[in-house]
Parts: sequence; structure tokens; C-alpha cells
Amino acid sequence: MAKPRLHPDVAEVLLTERRIHRRIATLAREIAKCYSDKEVTIITVLNGSMVFLGELLHRLPMPTRLDSIVARSYGARTTSSGRVRTRCQWQLSLKDKHVLLVDDILDTGQTLKMIRDRLRRECPASLRTCVLLNKPTRREVDLQPDFVGFNIPDKFVVGYGLDFAERYRNLPCIAVLKPEIYRA
Repeated sequence: MAKPRLHPDVAEVLLTERRIHRRIATLAREIAKCYSDKEVTIITVLNGSMVFLGELLHRLPMPTRLDSIVARSYGARTTSSGRVRTRCQWQLSLKDKHVLLVDDILDTGQTLKMIRDRLRRECPASLRTCVLLNKPTRREVDLQPDFVGFNIPDKFVVGYGLDFAERYRNLPCIAVLKPEIYRA
């Protein structure tokens, strides 16, 4: 069987599609064990978490409600601007609900912390966080996710929903982008 060709802008594949799928299946079991049969309200951070959430959602056995928030802190950059812009606030009531905040990547922590703090003001019964990727070496705030797909090194990654300037989200793997692409 021929090895699939890498996208020409990719320096290396960090996580294969198969490895990601296996880990998401395990992550779903961990989440299900934590919540048992309780209904969970999932708030997902768009757009990056869409692919991850789709895969995760199919594997969660408990009743779920789903809503989203759009947050941006990168734009066409490879590092967070430090300013988090949000739009499209969630619509579901979170009071006394078990809430799981799902995001694609936890980097500096600014975005997830800001959203988590907003969610807390809604008085949920519980609030946990789940990220596909965690870059602990980049953290600027005190925030540890409750559920983590993978801890990764400080490399700029794309694919599986993650983007650079709204491109590469459709790659089926998590890949390191060639530096000359984002330095151009």
C-alpha cells in the first residue's frame, strides 16, 4: 500500500488520523465514566473544534445538548494576539446543568479561561473542559483541562479542524506547518 502524500505545506505529521480516532474513542469513555448517565451540555468553541467535536459526539453514550461560541485570538498569525474576540454566544440555559467546554487546542489558555469564566457566571451544576491538543509549555494562565486528547510540543500545528488563516482545517491528521508558509 502506498504511503499517502503529505500536503506540500506540511513539514511533518505529528498525529495520524488513526491515532487521533483511537484517542478520541478513549477520551469519550473517560468522559462517559465521569458523567455516568447524567445529561451533559456541550459548549464548543468554533471553528477549530468542529471536526474533533463531531468525532467525540458520536462516541458519547449519555444524553447531550449542544451549543457553541465563536472565539478568535489568532487571526492569520501563529501566536495568540492576546485579545480574545467572541461572537455568537451560546443560547441554551446552563443553570444547574453539567457543562463540558470543548475546544481544539489549549495554548496560552487566554481563550479557554475567558470562556470558562463566562460559563461559570451562568451557575452550572458542574463545569469541565476538554481539549484535543494541549501545549502546556505555552500556558500564560493557570488552567488545566479536565480531559486532554494529546499533549504536544510547542510547534505550530494544523489539520483536523485547526487552521492557519482559515486554511488546512480539512487535513485528516495533525501536522506541523512549514515555517516558510506562515512567515511569508
